[in-house]
Amino acid sequence: MNPSARPGTSATSPAVPVAAAGHRTVTFVNALSRTVWVGSGQQTAQPALSTSGWVLEPGQSLSISVPDHWNGRFWGRTGCAFDASGHGHCQTGDCGGQFQCPGYGSIPATLAEFNLNSFSGLDFYDVSMVDGSNLPMWINQVGGTSRDKISSNGCSAAGCTRPVVCPAALQIHSGGAAVGCESPCGVLGTDQYCCRGQWSARAACDPTKWPVHYAEVFKRAEPFAYSYCDDDATSTFTATGEAGYRITFGLSP
Repeated sequence: MNPSARPGTSATSPAVPVAAAGHRTVTFVNALSRTVWVGSGQQTAQPALSTSGWVLEPGQSLSISVPDHWNGRFWGRTGCAFDASGHGHCQTGDCGGQFQCPGYGSIPATLAEFNLNSFSGLDFYDVSMVDGSNLPMWINQVGGTSRDKISSNGCSAAGCTRPVVCPAALQIHSGGAAVGCESPCGVLGTDQYCCRGQWSARAACDPTKWPVHYAEVFKRAEPFAYSYCDDDATSTFTATGEAGYRITFGLSP
């Protein structure tokens, strides 16, 4: 795909094609006022997606086909510039300077993680800010047979999608401006913030006992997202019935 291409339709009513047998449709929606360069990476060895980089102008959407049993992640990149050959750089979420991502991107980046049809016919999916956040994001089910617990405007029973109010200690800067909010593990690197060593057990990995409760920075912004590595209870979602998915980059109205 030409990295200068601008695929997509209106974010207000994205056209979602019917997935072929053995595949799901994933739709990216850019509800922000800035361009988002989407990247993807796979968790396990499996047939690779034919494309692993896309670009969405404000208000655009784009649908792709993902094989069933796919285990991987999507994220948005910001502040990108690429030449005609697809080489360049992004301020956040960069994929080794390539438009088509050869693997995972750099942190901090808000992640949409999927493990499709992984156990008893269940999909597992989540929004993760374990490594930090660069863009607001939420995920909706499209079709399937289970109830979507996130509303179409990015709200759950616990709250809606808001900007991350990032403390100075976690801010990532580029060009003199804050462009992302990295995790305390990534910035400070202590065993306690990283939930390793003597703090690796789930009972010991308790952000309320950290020197600073940085996890709440991310939880306040997206109450349904992972704010640290053991935040499963409020952050892992399941779906049945071969659902498709819509990933929205945006804030709740």
